[in-house]
Amino acid sequence: MTDLLSDDHARELDAGDPLAALRREFHLPRHGNGEQAYFCGNSLGLQPRGARAHVEEVLDKWAHEAVEGHFRGQAQWMPYHELVTAPLAAVVGAGPAEVVAMNSLTANLHLLMVSFYRPTAERPAILIEAGAFPSDRHAVASQIRFHGFDPATDLIELEPDLPGGTLSMAAIADAIERHGPRLALVLWPGVQYRTGQAFDLAEITRLGHAAGAVVGFDLAHAAGNLPLQLHDANADFAVWCHYKYLNSGPGAVAGAFVHARHARTDRPRFAGWWGHDRSTRFRMGPEFVPTPGAEGWQLSNPPILGLAPLRASLDLFARAGMDALRARSERLTGYLESLVRTQLDDTLEILTPADPAQRGCQLSLRVRAGRDAGRVLFDHLAADGVLGDWREPDVIRISPAPLYNSHADVLRFARSALSWRDGSGVGAVS
Repeated sequence: MTDLLSDDHARELDAGDPLAALRREFHLPRHGNGEQAYFCGNSLGLQPRGARAHVEEVLDKWAHEAVEGHFRGQAQWMPYHELVTAPLAAVVGAGPAEVVAMNSLTANLHLLMVSFYRPTAERPAILIEAGAFPSDRHAVASQIRFHGFDPATDLIELEPDLPGGTLSMAAIADAIERHGPRLALVLWPGVQYRTGQAFDLAEITRLGHAAGAVVGFDLAHAAGNLPLQLHDANADFAVWCHYKYLNSGPGAVAGAFVHARHARTDRPRFAGWWGHDRSTRFRMGPEFVPTPGAEGWQLSNPPILGLAPLRASLDLFARAGMDALRARSERLTGYLESLVRTQLDDTLEILTPADPAQRGCQLSLRVRAGRDAGRVLFDHLAADGVLGDWREPDVIRISPAPLYNSHADVLRFARSALSWRDGSGVGAVS
């Protein structure tokens, strides 16, 4: 039988992994005299080694060319955002005209809700999951109030119906059918941030459209984590960030998707000059003529320094390919799951679905002995050089990112958790 806790087994898994070498393309945080086992790519991805060169290219261009950097030489700033368009579209499964890198996630959510949340007295409601990420809930509640409606009646929050706080597709379908006549918008996560559950975007879109609602997605934990097919899923819009699995740095420029059928929509929007048709933008006319596609929702000049690291990350995604990264992710997370279930089942409960099709790389774990014990374990792991993250009230999230994590990292997590359990006497539940 294979010894899952064997160094040789973990090394063998890494040695046979065709994408293991990608780890060398990242700066790995240090712990003591070695490397940290970093499992926080679902909060902040690691820095690609190529990012510095792209940032320095912008700084050098600014130093030597000043304003003419917009129009002269390599990587000109005027069309700079177009350098990420095609590779970003490939990551999320969209056409190039359907995506744009701009603003921040919540700003993009608000901008697209201006266009796609058009409530009426008969259809004022928005459906989200209970326990949604606070920024999403704040955004939708404020939009409901802005339109003169009441979140107490018009923000519908679907409670979990499965163990671990997860949701069945049957519950989602039932909620959409039950509230359908009142629904203006279904806003759903690609991956739920606390539980790590992934959802069938195409089916949710189908159900929402059948009920007469618009359907949008927050893909903060899905973009760069799962192979997405946004165009084929038929979503009306989506938003995401690039500082998690897309490794573009703290506060990185975010992303947005608008389906091609809305490329020339007459829906209202908040307009800015960078969304104006590029062929006539510099005529400085008073009337707004939107660029067809997602770029028509841009407001201001893109932040060039903020976009530069995204180029380095997308180069790595293009080199590896999302399908190969997904296969590696399933191997890493599957190894993590096996270690927890066979070695730590008396200590840790896995909240994330066991079906790989219903999760990305993240496993959300709850210590069976309770929240206080969970915090003690979390602190123990960090002191041991194993960094996950904590989400209230009692969840430790461990996310082996396929671009840079290894099976050896996963083994370090399991060994550290075992040492805490066996040394503290409080981890196991009989």
